[in-house]
Amino acid sequence: MGTKTSKSVREAVADQKGIQQQVDRADERKSDSDEKGAMQAGARRYPEPPFPQGHQEKPGAEHALDPEPMHDAPFYIGSKKLDGRVALITGGDSGIGRAVAVLFAREGADIAISYLSESKDAEETREAVEREGKRCLLLPGDVQEEEYCRSAVEKTVQEFGQLDVLVNNAAFQYHASDFEDLTTDHFDTTIKTNLYGYFFMCKAAVPHLKNGSAIINTGSTTGIDGSGRLVDYSMTKGGIHAFTRALSSNLMDKGIRVNAVAPGPVWTPLNPSERPSDQVSEFGSKAPMKRPAQPEEIAPAYVFLASPHCSSYITGEILPIIGGY
Repeated sequence: MGTKTSKSVREAVADQKGIQQQVDRADERKSDSDEKGAMQAGARRYPEPPFPQGHQEKPGAEHALDPEPMHDAPFYIGSKKLDGRVALITGGDSGIGRAVAVLFAREGADIAISYLSESKDAEETREAVEREGKRCLLLPGDVQEEEYCRSAVEKTVQEFGQLDVLVNNAAFQYHASDFEDLTTDHFDTTIKTNLYGYFFMCKAAVPHLKNGSAIINTGSTTGIDGSGRLVDYSMTKGGIHAFTRALSSNLMDKGIRVNAVAPGPVWTPLNPSERPSDQVSEFGSKAPMKRPAQPEEIAPAYVFLASPHCSSYITGEILPIIGGY
């Protein structure tokens, strides 16, 4: 028995060594795989870092980005998911907001877009919406101001006769590498844009929304995981997630659904205007897919959450779109 056991042990050791050698050889053959490009699983190829783009001044401009964000989703075919509806999108001049405006229009909605001051980008968004055969109302102003939010909603209703979907998407983001460098003014601007702006817009919009309407808030993966360089921004995005869940419960009896999309890195003016040039160049490279999302890759989630045909049983949810875990 002792001899058989000893032989069995030797065989087990040999088996383990054989497995080790086989896997090590496979590792050597695949040693270059980590150096390959980003994951490309879409209908067309998307840009990968490093990017030529450097730091932009706030508030950032889409038309000046290199490469320019991809928003038009040429392979996305509309199917009247939002036919006859009206959507108001804050931060709708560029980035995710522009892509959402285009796809909402392709699905049959008229669009109002709120934006701070980026008139050239806003005009390009309006033209993109009109190419889809829908109307687009431009509403420049600051979502930090309650009166502006009331006015934006009222002008939307006056222009189109109704309001069915509110997308809260406008945001302020700027890094502070050391917590001591995060000033009260910086903190206030982030809080008032990202939280007060959402609250003011919802307060103004809810009286006009009806059963089957939807509110969609733009959260962030930073609101789930936090970011040491974006303490204030992470706070607001976590707050937006909590606001989404609380408001969804509050509005349930009215038949108004409230959900949030929580993106990871997305190539929009927000980030090149937030970080130094060397970080802009490599933006999104640490995501599992090794690249940032393009706005057109995020926008279909907003269509899904806006359409009662797609998500009538979904409210209070946070949908992370972060390029893998």
